[in-house]
Amino acid sequence: MTSDIRINSQRLWDSIMEMATIGATENGGSHRLTLSDEDKIGRDLFTQWCEDAGMTVTVDELGDMFARREGQDNSQHPVGMGSHLDTQPYGGKFDGVFGVLAGLEVIRTLNDHGIQTVAPLEVVNWTNEEGARIAPSMLASGVYGKVFDLDWALSRTTVDTGATMDDELKRIGYKGDLPIHDHPFKGFFECHIEQGPILDNAGISVGVVNTAQGFRWYDVTLEGFASHTGSTPMVSRRNALLGMAKIVQAVDDIAHEHAPLARGTVGSQVSVEPGSRNIIPSKVSFTVDMRHPSAETLDAMDSALRQVCEEVAYEIGLELSLEQISYTEPVAFDETCVSAVKSACEMLGVSHQYITSGAGHDACYVANIAPTSMLFAPCKDGISHHESESAKQEDLEAVTNVLLHAVLDYAGISSADG
Repeated sequence: MTSDIRINSQRLWDSIMEMATIGATENGGSHRLTLSDEDKIGRDLFTQWCEDAGMTVTVDELGDMFARREGQDNSQHPVGMGSHLDTQPYGGKFDGVFGVLAGLEVIRTLNDHGIQTVAPLEVVNWTNEEGARIAPSMLASGVYGKVFDLDWALSRTTVDTGATMDDELKRIGYKGDLPIHDHPFKGFFECHIEQGPILDNAGISVGVVNTAQGFRWYDVTLEGFASHTGSTPMVSRRNALLGMAKIVQAVDDIAHEHAPLARGTVGSQVSVEPGSRNIIPSKVSFTVDMRHPSAETLDAMDSALRQVCEEVAYEIGLELSLEQISYTEPVAFDETCVSAVKSACEMLGVSHQYITSGAGHDACYVANIAPTSMLFAPCKDGISHHESESAKQEDLEAVTNVLLHAVLDYAGISSADG
């Protein structure tokens, strides 16, 4: 009865492009950091679109937004769709935003065709997925998934002003009353661009995500002693930046030792003190990101990192602080949800393949609570977290059509016009 239904591709594209004007950058990207003024404007626009589509929008105590379309049997838990609206600094137009607006487009399409589902549907915008302004990433969905404590999350501070997450939620008017743990889902589906080159290189339209890499994030600080670069002998130096350089190389080596699936990165968030060209660096702070789809391998990488940090600190005479601030376990997504996505691909005749997510996503934490799966769209050259991030309209259309039919399969169809 509904197998011929398709989304409105141009409407979806236009919505993504309109959202991209909020925090637009000179080079075609988006700068809409979590709980910033730009994020508020984006949230307000999303609320308007959802209300125009006949949905009711509620907000929980971490600012997560839930736009609900009632079903025939509202005693059932809703089937969720969504992702996030916040971006990286000078990020792209599609990362996260596509998943939220794909969910909205599914609702608009159901409205167009007079289709009612048995279970209610909800489109979700999770707060602070990126972790760029407030660390760690996926903070709100992490609280929802019972990985982070609510009060701890609300006490996290912004890198620009030092305000707490709680303060910023109140400042932009998105500190809701809904308890974050009082929101079950029957199932949850997240669309996203791949953020890697596999689908684009293979010419595949849809990635059926069945697993996701786990990852560990660390904050590292090394403290030595500041002294004159000209008068301090090499053997007497306690150069904190030299220690960091050795650890940067070691992180790369650890990832290569667990190739091809391992990833190891020292990020670009680096602080060096005291900041003079003729003073030996006395203190450095930096971040480390380790990833692998095996929890056992991640444990081995963690041990190797800790060992090398201790060895470097001892060798140079530095004080070491190493704190793991986030750990996301590898995820195997729900077989029934994954099957619904794969079946929709086959019914629609679109090219697809199973794929592992190399990045963390809100769905990874939601999977702790509800049956969950993800759908990937190819992005040009696998580039993401950059202003040049790009995706084709026809690929986003294909993935959203798969989302539509996977959700109809999962939620059930109560009635349809015609």
